[in-house]
Amino acid sequence: MTIDSGFNHITVLLDEAVEALAVRPDGCYLDGTFGRGGHSRLILSQLGPDGRVLGFDKDPQAIATGQTLAAEDGRFVVVQRSFAELGSEVAERGLDGKVSGVLLDLGVSSPQLDDPERGFSFLNDGPLDMRMDPSRGISAAEFVNTAPVEEIARVFKEYGEERFSGRMARAVAERRDIKPFERTGDLAEVLKVANPAWEKGKNPATRAFQGLRIHVNNELGDLEAGLEAALACLEIGGRLVVISFHSLEDRIVKLFMRKLVKGEADNLPRNLPVRHVAFEPIIKIHGKAQSASEAELKANPRSRSAVMRVAEKLR
Repeated sequence: MTIDSGFNHITVLLDEAVEALAVRPDGCYLDGTFGRGGHSRLILSQLGPDGRVLGFDKDPQAIATGQTLAAEDGRFVVVQRSFAELGSEVAERGLDGKVSGVLLDLGVSSPQLDDPERGFSFLNDGPLDMRMDPSRGISAAEFVNTAPVEEIARVFKEYGEERFSGRMARAVAERRDIKPFERTGDLAEVLKVANPAWEKGKNPATRAFQGLRIHVNNELGDLEAGLEAALACLEIGGRLVVISFHSLEDRIVKLFMRKLVKGEADNLPRNLPVRHVAFEPIIKIHGKAQSASEAELKANPRSRSAVMRVAEKLR
């Protein structure tokens, strides 16, 4: 789908994700990451007059697109909030336990990556920002210019899985003492020089930039909160569909679902008397983790890391 700014966005696993939701004509569905509306539009096309879709996004450009869709279709509403806050939004709308399906399409979108002014990319020079909602929190520039070197190294290692995190963090600290970072290209060059072992076909700043983006947007913390909130708001038989794009996200989703398959008793101390129902699963996992098809990979190379997992609430 092409958007007004000239940047292209192709929704990953579009048909597969909406099919996994098992859309009912009168159902209520939450699109936790509206983006440019690919999933929401397809869900709406399968709903009757009593169905509805509630979209969430932190990005102001995504919200603008969502408001246009809301003006076109009264069954759709969009709110500028993280999906981590969907529990509050659902409660305010009286939808607790009445949601038929929740879809979370994680990570950063193509329009965000491709627009240099958003500061996500090391390939196109722009302001060093990286915030999905530029009106909240600290930018990537503020973080690298002020955080202790140990904290920068932790972010590179923990969220970027960068094995040379310490060396690269020290290079950042040394350079910022001379001149603070303001541009993505400037930071990428420092990281590039500090990385002693380049991976074939991968920019040496890739992992560090990923770590910064995840940290600045609290992506993993939001995911953990969002999964819990999604489960709570679903009706019995409701579906949770999650598409992740890197191993840290997918690990959180996989462990969350596995825990719920084992029931509440799995989290209790051994030998503690519990009712039999505590051993019953809370969710059922549908199928195996699904990746993009060969055809989709050819059409959209950015789909190569996508992993979709599906669960149904049992009680």
